[in-house]
Amino acid sequence: MTHDRATDMQGPEAAALDWLMRQRDPAFDAWEAFADWLAADPAHQEIYHELAALDVDLGALPARAEDVWPETVEAGDNVVPLAPRRFSRRAWLGGAIAASVAGLLGVGLLQQSSDSYRVQTAMGEAHVVSLADGSEIAVNGGSSVLLSHSDPRRVILERGQVLLSVVHSDSASFRVSAGPVELVDVGTVFDVIRSGERVTVAVSEGAVVYNPGVENIRVDAGYRFTAREDGSASDMTAISPDSVGAWRGSQLVYDGVPLRDVAAEVSRTTGINLRTTSAASGILFRGALRTDLAEERLVGDLAALAGTSATKDSGGWTLSR
Repeated sequence: MTHDRATDMQGPEAAALDWLMRQRDPAFDAWEAFADWLAADPAHQEIYHELAALDVDLGALPARAEDVWPETVEAGDNVVPLAPRRFSRRAWLGGAIAASVAGLLGVGLLQQSSDSYRVQTAMGEAHVVSLADGSEIAVNGGSSVLLSHSDPRRVILERGQVLLSVVHSDSASFRVSAGPVELVDVGTVFDVIRSGERVTVAVSEGAVVYNPGVENIRVDAGYRFTAREDGSASDMTAISPDSVGAWRGSQLVYDGVPLRDVAAEVSRTTGINLRTTSAASGILFRGALRTDLAEERLVGDLAALAGTSATKDSGGWTLSR
């Protein structure tokens, strides 16, 4: 059974309240521990259901001082609020439990309200969302995306990687938010990665405008643009358009990408726990990798092409100089 801090609270009522508060965090990913806690005692389920069924404002629940949740988005004219001021806790509970079950299968759709919903994937597992207008969102492993029923041409990338094939509309632009970064399509196929404090967009077809109204940088097909979310550094690099979204076809293609980013994408795509040492993280990697190979072969190929050595321990693989 997975041990979690909620089980250390005094009494099942406090533990249930702790779970409810933690699940308000968009980055919450402890669904397996939550399922274990529910299964540990029938009383846990009963108490949790009673608390969740209370049709009161979640904002009225007392927050614990050590839990300060970061805001995922700021409400505005074009953003669907993640947590409306009032909604049925019973409806919210249904979404949370559904997500906890689906999350164990690798892909979770967490219904946040009658309008917004989240698509989450486990490392090594991908999911494709088809939108009503014919656009398609391929969500790579280890990713979380917030979508809206009422505004399907609005995507919030909370973490990870997505490949978007967008049907262009002159009357409704397609927008992707990644933290403070805003991307607007110009009839495109493009890949977006949000990892740490950096956002990368690589364009296969058409073009994307990065932060229109601010930097207003146009990224055309055949280019990759990487920037820190705070705008302190950025880089524009020419790439092969065919390399964009290659992860969907069991292949990863790189031309001058830092090894830390390669390792992160390999991990998302395959589920292999792969990391780099600080000395190896900045190596610019060029080459192609097949993701349908056995784990040892894939990691070995990457290490050889990058001029590094690969070691394995209980925590996974490490690439070092």
